[in-house]
Amino acid sequence: MDTSDTSGQLEEALERLHASGPERLGRLSNHAPMVVEALAAHGQADAVHRWIDRYRAKLEDFPDRTAPVTAANWPSALGDPRRAADWIDHFSRALAQQPWQSVLAEWWPRLLPGLYGGATHPVIRVGHAVRSLESGENQPRLAELAHALGYWAAVHHTVSGVALLPGAATAAESLDGVPAIPEGLRGFSTRLAAVRQLPLWAGDVADPDIARERLTELVAAATHRYASHGHGEETMLVHAATAPNAVLRTLSSLPRQLWAPSLHAAWTASAAVTAMYTPAEPVDYTPPARLTAEEVVERALAHGDEHVIKFTDTALDVGDDRALVAAQRAIELSVPLA
Repeated sequence: MDTSDTSGQLEEALERLHASGPERLGRLSNHAPMVVEALAAHGQADAVHRWIDRYRAKLEDFPDRTAPVTAANWPSALGDPRRAADWIDHFSRALAQQPWQSVLAEWWPRLLPGLYGGATHPVIRVGHAVRSLESGENQPRLAELAHALGYWAAVHHTVSGVALLPGAATAAESLDGVPAIPEGLRGFSTRLAAVRQLPLWAGDVADPDIARERLTELVAAATHRYASHGHGEETMLVHAATAPNAVLRTLSSLPRQLWAPSLHAAWTASAAVTAMYTPAEPVDYTPPARLTAEEVVERALAHGDEHVIKFTDTALDVGDDRALVAAQRAIELSVPLA
């Protein structure tokens, strides 16, 4: 994977996208900044503007500002989606004054409990922004981190009152043991509120290096599982893998004492998404043909769906044949971008 694109295409795309808000229709995330970073990371920077042209009907103007977020009033602004522009401004100022790693380290533990906000898209957007900054720092990439953190702060949403069940030894077995919520519930928030029980997995992990190992295991397990369970909800179930992978991508830019809490939050989010959308029965999926990583990327780009591209990006991070099969399954199940 090439994460050192120097063509300027990613920067031009981000500058173009920063005139848009983080959501549309008040509830659907703007996926474009995440997708263009993923494409650039996999050698497809030349395609980013063409992809944006296909996606632009899903973009809305940047939202209005209300009042500045400050060191004194930020707790009252946390989780207020009307303050998205104010939060983006706040992080833009912070990143102009401090190294981005310092800003990330300060705000990560404040934002992590609200991982569920925006259906986990904000933390995924942060993960993409961090990866781009780790490969090369410049102003458009810093601005993207400000937009990602600002979006997360604006839609910050916590979950409490979930009973813990005994977990299994592995992430895969624990995901299999997640109780499904009742059928017929509609909407992410409604379904999330119905999650009342989740297995406890890796709850005793405190060592940072073990936390990274367990998080890597979780991302692989959730990615592999999509091949047999993605038909439960082809779009939303990708987040069981992409959300923890965003956390995993961010670890190396965070203080080590934050790695174990990050694992625990990522597991809970992945398990919750699994509970919300898992199908009644798995299927034994066999792809029509075995594709190389490069072929899967090309097919995902041709398909165009934002979740397909981001899930393929995570599958390539996992890097094994089962992950590539899962990416093919996402392409097969999902509706192509018009």
